[in-house]
Amino acid sequence: MRLIFAGTPEFAQVALAALHAAGHEIALVLTQPDRPAGRGMKLQPSPVKQWALDHQVPVAQPRSLRLDGKYPEEAAAARQTLLDAKADAMIVAAYGLILPQWVLDLPPKGCLNIHASLLPRWRGAAPIHRAIEAGDTQTGITIMQMDAGLDTGDMLLVLPCDIAPEDTTAVLHDRLADLGGQAIVQALASLDSLPRQPQPLAGVNYAYKIDKAEAALDWALSADVLARRIRAFDPFPGMTVPLATASGVETLKLWQAVAVAEVAEKTAANTAQPGTVLSADATGVRVACGEGQLCLTQLQRPGGKRLGAADFLRGCPLQPGQRLVA
Repeated sequence: MRLIFAGTPEFAQVALAALHAAGHEIALVLTQPDRPAGRGMKLQPSPVKQWALDHQVPVAQPRSLRLDGKYPEEAAAARQTLLDAKADAMIVAAYGLILPQWVLDLPPKGCLNIHASLLPRWRGAAPIHRAIEAGDTQTGITIMQMDAGLDTGDMLLVLPCDIAPEDTTAVLHDRLADLGGQAIVQALASLDSLPRQPQPLAGVNYAYKIDKAEAALDWALSADVLARRIRAFDPFPGMTVPLATASGVETLKLWQAVAVAEVAEKTAANTAQPGTVLSADATGVRVACGEGQLCLTQLQRPGGKRLGAADFLRGCPLQPGQRLVA
């Protein structure tokens, strides 16, 4: 088919490359405007734009597609560009802009979305993070015929994917990106014969965008919840705790941890205040939580590298009774 592709991050770039490899003609790429990144904060193209440039595919980067919005001239120019592309369908993956009705109506075969969850669970911006945070054991890719709602369109194809107990968002992201590429190629191969299945009314959850404020770890929560959040927030934003030092307070990042259940009998360990270090050795730093204990196995000091517990403690010794709280 002749396609318009709308997407921005690496997740979308993987699907774009898969479509190209499958023989589809990419007539036009839509992606977000370049953003400052890196130490120099220079403008950087998105992974999708970089792929398009490398393959000599036309690129458009409107700040809005709403003809009655804040940037009507950019939207009008984009509309003409989309019309000129004369595409059969538009494929959307983590684009970052809401598509107004005129865009949804433009391609003859409509707009198809590659969504990283088993809809209707985890509609919204951060389905991979929220699935891990919630303790889901399965997720997947849904190819959806887009409508005006937020991830509410009919489902065309669903490919499930297990979530392993040790999966981080970074690891699961890569697995789902590959699966998304497979799914959209499979869907387009039999698009006219795929049944359109309305999403169930039950089981709807919204995967709200990750906020940096969520990075602060709350020891009053259970160890199970905290262990999941640490995995969910890797690589961004990373869970943080304060550490009082002789020179002031520094912020540690926690990257790997294991929940440890409390023993039945009452001991000093399982009656300690949440946030109290119970032990610290090469196997990990055990900290009391609202329920259970969290064994921290990979930590990072400001400006440093991620380190296993043994290496971390050589440079930053922690003592039982010390508290990791503000």
